[in-house]
Amino acid sequence: MNMFLDILKYALPFALILFGLLLGLLFEKRGLRLVKKIAKKTGWEGYGLIIVGALRGIVLLWFVVAGVFAATLSFPINTSVLDIIQKVLLAIFLASVTFVISKLAVSFIELYSNRGEEGSPLTSLFENFTRLIIFSIGVLIIIQSLGIAITPLLTALGIGGVSIGLALQNTLSNLFSGLNILTSKKVRVGDYIKLGSGEEGYVTDIAWRQTIIKEYNENLIVIPNSYLISSNFKNYALPGKELLITVELGVSYDSDLEQVEMVTLEIAKEVMQKVEGGISDFEPFLRFNQFDYFSINLTVYLRVKEFIDHLIIRHEFIKRLRKRYRLEGIELPFPIKATYIPDKKF
Repeated sequence: MNMFLDILKYALPFALILFGLLLGLLFEKRGLRLVKKIAKKTGWEGYGLIIVGALRGIVLLWFVVAGVFAATLSFPINTSVLDIIQKVLLAIFLASVTFVISKLAVSFIELYSNRGEEGSPLTSLFENFTRLIIFSIGVLIIIQSLGIAITPLLTALGIGGVSIGLALQNTLSNLFSGLNILTSKKVRVGDYIKLGSGEEGYVTDIAWRQTIIKEYNENLIVIPNSYLISSNFKNYALPGKELLITVELGVSYDSDLEQVEMVTLEIAKEVMQKVEGGISDFEPFLRFNQFDYFSINLTVYLRVKEFIDHLIIRHEFIKRLRKRYRLEGIELPFPIKATYIPDKKF
């Protein structure tokens, strides 16, 4: 009888742990699938995928922690040891909850930031900043739950923060400049910008210290946030990505300007409608603007979907226009400089 009680005393805790593990596996397999189905039926499939992604693996951990906790209550353990085990279990549970909340927060913010035309993808700065806040709160809650007073800790961190702030002044300057960039929405991930110093390209990320720009030849430019916020730059994606571009050219003084206008606009419309990157419903226009030394100059106005499209649009327009001008007999003059050479007698 005593042997049976001893076996039961040890078997029950293991059974509780095993039961928690099995329940966790069952919920992982069936419960999360049910959540996904409900979200799909209600039209909240995106939310369901985010929730399932955040809970996958964590739910199993929670059930195992619950099984271990139940096992400690059914097993005769020294009070001090039991207290330590329960505090460790509580810390594990709170840490996992913090992780889930952090993952959900980042995923939902990213989901909403990508909605609408003015939305921009989540940057690593905002992502890390969100996680830092949630994990900081989570750590403080864990410390408090373990019976450690956090008031002296916060006081020490406040005093130490002043010294750290002075030592990391440059880093903090870039950090707050990055936050300024994000909140002002004057530069967003995916925008094509050109700095006054000449650097240009697509913004791929805004990190803690720097903004990453990728040129159209795939090279990366790393710019400190404080430099970007204090410099002049042009954003080709604001207020919209569509862009009006100009092509400058000149025709001979012998040209029929009515014919030049008609032919040039025909080619411009053709390029807008047939070349990828052009705005098909845009009506191109031109303006004659100058009697130059050797030509009558004009400017042709075209519209592209985004800045980088101007490369192919200009290329096709110039190539097709040159071919059509040759057929129509319209001359594209080149500058001629007369030089007077005096007759010297030797």
